[in-house]
Amino acid sequence: MSNRQDKPGAQEHLDPEALASPKVEPLRKPRKCPSCGKPSERKTYPFCSKRCADVDLNRWFTESYAIPAAEPGDGFEGQE
Repeated sequence: MSNRQDKPGAQEHLDPEALASPKVEPLRKPRKCPSCGKPSERKTYPFCSKRCADVDLNRWFTESYAIPAAEPGDGFEGQE
């Protein structure tokens, strides 16, 4: 079975400067944890820890956070 590197032009698309640089740039800018302000972690993004994620979830469950909504009227609007 032939190796991919054996084929002519197999490495023409590789940039030597990119290969020499061991640093990989992140896809998104680092963000702070919305609960405590520490840097967020990849595993628990956008939070810094499972604890902060759980604190945020508890705030939703206890209705500390709420999405405002208009209360529906007694009848249908637009009907006379």
